[in-house]
Amino acid sequence: MGGTPLAWAAGSGHVEVVKILLGRDDIDPSKPDDKGQTPLWWAARNGHEGVVKLLLEREDVNPNESNQANETPLYCAASNGHDGVVKILLERDDVDPNQSSRDTLTPLWWAACHGHEGMAKLLLGRDDVDPNQSSRDTPAPLWWAAYHGHEGVVKLLLERGDVNPNKPDKYGRTPLRGAAHNGCEAVVKLLLGRGDVNPNKSDQYDRTPLWGAAYHGHEAVTKLLLGRDDIYPDQSDEEGSTPLWWAAYNGHEGVVKLLLKQEGINPGKPNIRGKTPLWWAITNGHTGMIALLQPPTSITHSTA
Repeated sequence: MGGTPLAWAAGSGHVEVVKILLGRDDIDPSKPDDKGQTPLWWAARNGHEGVVKLLLEREDVNPNESNQANETPLYCAASNGHDGVVKILLERDDVDPNQSSRDTLTPLWWAACHGHEGMAKLLLGRDDVDPNQSSRDTPAPLWWAAYHGHEGVVKLLLERGDVNPNKPDKYGRTPLRGAAHNGCEAVVKLLLGRGDVNPNKSDQYDRTPLWGAAYHGHEAVTKLLLGRDDIYPDQSDEEGSTPLWWAAYNGHEGVVKLLLKQEGINPGKPNIRGKTPLWWAITNGHTGMIALLQPPTSITHSTA
């Protein structure tokens, strides 16, 4: 910590010292240090609720004043897990819950990405919180919560009528795609329970949620997706490789068995390079896979 004696006292949580300093007529309660960090910023960052309350009683303290990295007191409290400070700040109508840092990260992004359910609930309690806020390099809170399998946060976000459950990242990957990719079964269930979630939505490489589950061998998620009547089980990516193709390539026998039970699956379908699932099973030495994919041999009985 740097700056004024008030900043030191605030950042250290010395309530009585802060009271004494604020009682002086010549004190500037918002004077920042060389990085733009005010006494309120330090108190919020370090989770000192009593000091935060004292400083917010002053009319000359701006609760949204950020440092040089554009990090507000609310952002710092949220990113450091200080629920109590977040609650105090959100009780102020003039606190902006959507102000992002220089890295375009918001308080809700932090809560969603790191699975802080209680904090997400506090933030989503504000009607003016934008649950879809994102940038080119920072996907929306729902995307991150789904990707990391934070079921509780995903549920909270989906309860907001204004959330977009299909909002993709810069590569076109939806929250469902991210959850399927990482095998987050509970989150996949939640998302598939929405009537407005498209289970076949592909990314910029034509990779679907089923593609992600099959590629990584997530049998439970694959089963969930295949349970949908509107799923396309044989949809190819940009290289012509299907979910079955990738499951066979990576040796995921359980996923291959599930896919082979589906109507419309072509086990002999090659990709754009002419390689079939069976070709890769043989090349990679997956004997169990070869038995699954090998076409049945017709036996002819001769009569003497």
